[in-house]
Amino acid sequence: MNSILRLSFFLLLLILVSFGTSNSFAAVRPPNIVIIFADDLGYGDLECYGHPSIKTPHLDRMAAEGMRFTDFYVAACVCTPSRAALLTGRLPIRNGMAGGQGRHVLYPNSPGGLPLEEVTIAEALKTKGYATACIGKWHLGRPKEFLPPAHGFDYFFGIPFSNDMEPEGKLPRNASGLTEPDPKWWNVSLINGKEVIEKPTDQATLTKRYTEEAIRFIRENKKKPFFLYLPHTFPHVPLFASRDFYGKSARGIYGDTVEELDWSTGQILQALQKEKLDKNTLVVFTSDNGPWLVKDLTGGSGGLLRDGKGGTWEGGMRVPAIAWWPGKIKAGTVNRELAGTMDLFSTALSLAGVEEPKDRIMDGVDMTPMLLGKGASKRDMHFFYYGDELYAIRKGQFKAHFVTHDGYSKEPPQRHDPPALYHLGHDPSEKFNVAPQYPEVIAQILEEREKHEGAMVKREPVY
Repeated sequence: MNSILRLSFFLLLLILVSFGTSNSFAAVRPPNIVIIFADDLGYGDLECYGHPSIKTPHLDRMAAEGMRFTDFYVAACVCTPSRAALLTGRLPIRNGMAGGQGRHVLYPNSPGGLPLEEVTIAEALKTKGYATACIGKWHLGRPKEFLPPAHGFDYFFGIPFSNDMEPEGKLPRNASGLTEPDPKWWNVSLINGKEVIEKPTDQATLTKRYTEEAIRFIRENKKKPFFLYLPHTFPHVPLFASRDFYGKSARGIYGDTVEELDWSTGQILQALQKEKLDKNTLVVFTSDNGPWLVKDLTGGSGGLLRDGKGGTWEGGMRVPAIAWWPGKIKAGTVNRELAGTMDLFSTALSLAGVEEPKDRIMDGVDMTPMLLGKGASKRDMHFFYYGDELYAIRKGQFKAHFVTHDGYSKEPPQRHDPPALYHLGHDPSEKFNVAPQYPEVIAQILEEREKHEGAMVKREPVY
């Protein structure tokens, strides 16, 4: 009898050890969250979104193994407010990050930043024991009191704002838009924590260095849940690529930078698989706004979408997005439902078992049921703000424009009464105004506008 008991105990112990060392053990802890955020990457800039000459095999594989979104939006058409919305799950107008006084983004001399009372994804996840890192471009406040460590990030390695914002002396005309810029024209700061560790930074090495830091963070924190926010510097101008990628793309320097981002994403996915973390990690790749079209060959493509960065047409705010979670997200899914970066806040907190803040209005929705194939999107509307003014609303397949203005155009905004209306399912390029055919849709959207603006409490701009 004793030998039978000893054998049973041994078998039980063997099962427990095996369970503890397998991927199934990951289910007892909340999933890791990785958000990879490109800068100024357009809807049409990836091969899996139809680009004919930029090769993105790793992102294409990520889409083939996960979910590719067709109708994924950011909350703003420029950097700073878009990043604030992603990290807080709130429209930038609610927390003073929509811009003001003629400035739509933070500059090196801006005294403010993301208000400290805002709750970021990092701060929320830390309450559940997550390790947190921001590796890349911040652009939510340069003063030390507004850098990532003040907003819940254990580790920060990156640049404080856009890579063209620290010019060195007098630059040639349109220096940032040249296909062969001189790296000596910029004096970019690289920060570790809160301190500058390199100035000027060799921008050609940034994507590789971010990737190395991200992989190191993953390896060092593999035994506990982690949140990695990887906001890349590129393809924001000026464009630089490392020796391995420079001059290799058929699309020129713009393609070089995008193909290096593709390589970087492949390295992240490979590291997760090597550490046996892939089945317990949600990875999302997307962009902060549309392509900077006025930069000519150093700007990207919105594909069939109209316009780009700096405007509220589809090309300015509809972006590529891919979600990857092996064993959880059904491989090869093309999701045509409405979703956006603000939803990442609610989704991350839901997956981690963290309750959303109750003392403020949240604008994101939990995408978990949609990602896991257990339900439809909870979002049926998207609000298009330019600064602190509501320019358009999408409801279902229809989008009504109250004001239109091409990105970076010197022409004055055009106001529409009645609103211009486009059926995005039929006409994603927004060419044909169908307002006369759908007066009932116009009436519904105007009602939604009145409800939204009537309940909106704006915060004074912090910059």
